[in-house]
Amino acid sequence: MSLDTAAQSPSGKPHERLADFLAEDMEAVNSLIRERMASRHAPRIPEVTAHLVEAGGKRLRPMLTLAAARLCGYGGTHHVHLAAAVEFIHTATLLHDDVVDESERRRGRPTANLLWDNKSSVLVGDYLFARSFQLMVEVGSLRVLDILSSASATIAEGEVLQLTAAQDLRTDEDIYLQVVRGKTAALFAAATESGAEAAGADEAVVRALATYGDALGISFQIVDDLLDYGSTAEVIGKNVGDDFRERKLTLPVIKAVASADAEERAFWVRTIEKGNQQEGDLEQAMAILRRHNALEATRADALAWSARAKEALAPLPAHPLRDMLIDLADYVVARIN
Repeated sequence: MSLDTAAQSPSGKPHERLADFLAEDMEAVNSLIRERMASRHAPRIPEVTAHLVEAGGKRLRPMLTLAAARLCGYGGTHHVHLAAAVEFIHTATLLHDDVVDESERRRGRPTANLLWDNKSSVLVGDYLFARSFQLMVEVGSLRVLDILSSASATIAEGEVLQLTAAQDLRTDEDIYLQVVRGKTAALFAAATESGAEAAGADEAVVRALATYGDALGISFQIVDDLLDYGSTAEVIGKNVGDDFRERKLTLPVIKAVASADAEERAFWVRTIEKGNQQEGDLEQAMAILRRHNALEATRADALAWSARAKEALAPLPAHPLRDMLIDLADYVVARIN
């Protein structure tokens, strides 16, 4: 789509306008994804991958890579390879996460580990990680390879940290932020940073887009954690209250624990640390969160990170894609307004 056409295109949700602007690039990405998720010898690989890849996700992360590259004036094709690599990394982590969390729903559908088994999910996730590295290498940039491979390591580190922190009431907001930066924001930041790097952008621009991705990813995850206590299964694609049932210390609970009296702390110890949950506990948890304004405080944090994302883009020159990325930062938190 031309810049003039983009400027005149009808209003819609930011990720939809971004998808319209990048439609030709995204078609190439989707074609490459379908090509590279194939396997001559193991038909279960494309079966499992297709179940998740084609489940109606927004493809937000690969679009961020494409948008960053185009925003920086890139006219080649390597951004397509990077976008596909980013989506493969994301899909691999989802497959692994669902096994670790013993999840049964993802994007409103049964998870792959439920439909097939844990072994298939883990091994197909490994396959997609390997495919992502093949795509990175084809770009021919050691710097881009460093960005995405470092992000992959950070994601795994964040997931392992979450294993030890998620059910420990000593987990504070600093540790939570470290987990979120690993499990979510690292790939957002790598997506935008690698796109800008592939375009040969100035270091200041590369850093600005990396900062944008980091802040957007943190805001995105905080909103997801908040919606788990105040939305619907249709909106979040999983069962409401799953984080509580899975004994995850997300930001709303961390804030409530910090202000808890002895009786409330005993409740959190029983339900989160010891996993002794009873009928009515979710409703009691919600009451405690409201009592300490934990949900509103979490919402304020999400809005602050969204503002940081927008501020990071301020020095960049005027461009329809910059405006769409700014609007996207607003849209991420609009779900909790």
